[in-house]
Parts: sequence; structure tokens; C-alpha cells
Amino acid sequence: MSLEKFQRPLSVLLSDIDDTMTDEGELRAPAYAAMWRLRDAGIRVVPVTGRPAGWCEMIARQWPVAGVVGENGGFYFRYDHATKKMLRHFDQDEATQSANRQKLAQIEKEILASVPGSAIASDQFCRLLDLAVDFCEDVPRLPKSEVQKIKAIFEKHGAIAKVSSIHVNGWFGAHDKLSQATNFLKKEFGFSEAQIKNDCGFVGDSPNDEPMWSAFPNSFAVANIKEFWDDVKAKPNFVTPSTGGAGFVELANHLIALNQSRTHK
Repeated sequence: MSLEKFQRPLSVLLSDIDDTMTDEGELRAPAYAAMWRLRDAGIRVVPVTGRPAGWCEMIARQWPVAGVVGENGGFYFRYDHATKKMLRHFDQDEATQSANRQKLAQIEKEILASVPGSAIASDQFCRLLDLAVDFCEDVPRLPKSEVQKIKAIFEKHGAIAKVSSIHVNGWFGAHDKLSQATNFLKKEFGFSEAQIKNDCGFVGDSPNDEPMWSAFPNSFAVANIKEFWDDVKAKPNFVTPSTGGAGFVELANHLIALNQSRTHK
């Protein structure tokens, strides 16, 4: 449905980053400013991303966010500005992470040998729990058949694999964006299941966001979801008119207006 049909004020907006907040790999001024305006309007922003731990450390510390879920649910970080402490929760202990990285290293070799044109994501050195294979961020875009081949290699070895708008991310473990986002909302905000469904929303753009869309009634996508529409079973309930960062700004403006309307009643 179109965005204007959504009429519920929210207290938390969970959001993917790449191609949801960004355009062509850049976080541009309007989208960054929209996060500040959301915070000032009383709507807490929580990025839920496939990006690595190294990036999430900076995002939690410097962006106007209430926390960040990274590596497709492998962990969450929250920076407490009052105590100047970074709070980190990982889904796996260090020994498990180390063992899984060794298994992922073997998968990496097979993918690079089997899928010409693929590459390991440039941010891999910042990662702790997953392997990210680039199919269009810094390499010429691979056809969907090759992207699916990468995904299949991960799955052949028993790994979880999800396709984003730029990477195929693979990892070992039961976590995903939804499990860690739910964990974050319960542990850090004290939300119940009912509050999560009623007061929180999620916006994304690609198939790895499907667990979130399936669980959140207040589910949104920016318009570039149309590229993947046939690839997702659990579809978002509302779609912005514009793609990428411009779509994120449209959603932010709409949510801020709804919250202001509630305040003035």
C-alpha cells in the first residue's frame, strides 16, 4: 500500500542502511538530517544492517541512533552517552566466533573459485561473525543466477545466507535481523511483544529484510524494493514513493507528522 495509508504513530523506527538510507553508497545530507529530526520528534532510530562490527561501533557512537544491530543480527551495540560506555551484546562467544570464521574461510575460497567476478566485500576486515561477498558494490553487477549460486554455496556448507542489495552475507548460527532486533528492543527498552508490534516499525529494501517484514505489521520499504518484489514472500505493507535515501526521508516526514498530530490532540 502507499505510504499515506499508514496512520499509526510510532516510537521506534528500525531501518536497514544500504540503499534504504543511502544512495549509490552515500549517506546524503537529507537522510542524515531526517534521523536527527526523527530523534527530536521522539522517534528512536535503530539501524538493522548487514554492515560490519567496525562500522557499527562508529554508527552507535556518532549517529543520532538509539543503538544498532549489525552483521545481519550477529550483535547489537548501544552507546550510553551519559556514562560514555559502549554496550555490546554478541550472539556468540569468542570461541564460537573463531571456529566459525575458520569455516567461512573455506567457503570464501570455494566461492571465489566458482563464481568469477565475485569478490570479498571491502569491509570484510571489520567483520566478526559473517562473510560478505560483493556482487555489485565495488565490482560490475553479477547476474541474479550468479548471486543465487553464491547463496547456494553457503547453504551447501550449512551456513545461513541472505542476499542484500549489494552483498551475499553468510554465517553460522541461528541469528538474523529479526531475532537480534527483538532482543535489543526487549533488553534495552523493556518492550513487550505487543509493544514491539504496536509501537515499532521497520523499513528496508531487499530480500535479507524479509524476516523483519514478516514480523512487523508496521513494515515499510523504499521504492527500490520493486527490483526484488518477486524474490520476497513476506512483503512490506507500505512502500514509499521514492527510492533510497529520498524514500527514507519521505517515511521520516510522514512519521514525524503523525507523532506531531498525536501530540497536538
